[in-house]
Amino acid sequence: MKLRYAYNTNGMANHRFADALNLIADSGYDGVALTLDHHHFDPFEPEFEKRAEQLATKLDKLRLGLVIETGARFLLNPTKKHSPTLISSFPEGRKKRVEFLKLAIDLAAICRAEAVSFWSGVRRSEVSTKQANQYLREGLAQILEYSEKRSVCAAFEPEPGMLVETIADYKKLKAEFPSLKLALDTGHCLASEECEPETAVKEMRAELGTVTVEDMKRGVHEHLFFGQGEMNIRAILAALHEINFQKLVCVELSRHSHCSDKIVPAAIEYLRQTENHLQR
Repeated sequence: MKLRYAYNTNGMANHRFADALNLIADSGYDGVALTLDHHHFDPFEPEFEKRAEQLATKLDKLRLGLVIETGARFLLNPTKKHSPTLISSFPEGRKKRVEFLKLAIDLAAICRAEAVSFWSGVRRSEVSTKQANQYLREGLAQILEYSEKRSVCAAFEPEPGMLVETIADYKKLKAEFPSLKLALDTGHCLASEECEPETAVKEMRAELGTVTVEDMKRGVHEHLFFGQGEMNIRAILAALHEINFQKLVCVELSRHSHCSDKIVPAAIEYLRQTENHLQR
């Protein structure tokens, strides 16, 4: 078995969308992790369904699978990064985030995406922890009802610094929302110093909706190219093989857009070479 790799378009900000997809396909990836953004399929532009069908056709032609990412920095608010969120203080903001996630789910249904990945957001000082948890659960109930209706996998990503930042935090949500899957960014395990990434892969195998890989240093949330951090990539890939993971493994190098012409092919070459060594 060979693992199936995808590349996240948040690391291709300087490419036109069609050019980004072509480069990903030409480099040998099996899929794309599409971060919905103003330049890479803006869901708020007119003719959503027509554009979604065109994207589905394009992906089929390129033989690319799809995971939808929803972490664009300024798509919902041009003046405040990653805002509003599911736990923002103002109800119209929370509603806007839910509506955005429903559009992502619609796109996933049309394009047969493997999962839609999303997170909680950072709790601001004007919102108490109790309020934030209440807001999050209210939003999750709406999102999961909609994703189940559209037969789309909704995968929650614990993110360092956010209300839900660890796998332990995710498990609490899972106990309340059984259909909620895990979007596991293996680097976040190292950044939060919760556990070794390969351990998380094996322990959470039944809950994995999608998996992300990159390199990171312990205690530092910075996406690095492979070999520049402290992650044991070989052990992570071995764990994915051990659990027979057949969904897309997404590379996220969001700070490498300026050199993505070289980084996109280099990343999959590194992963394939590392994977080949597992057989020896």
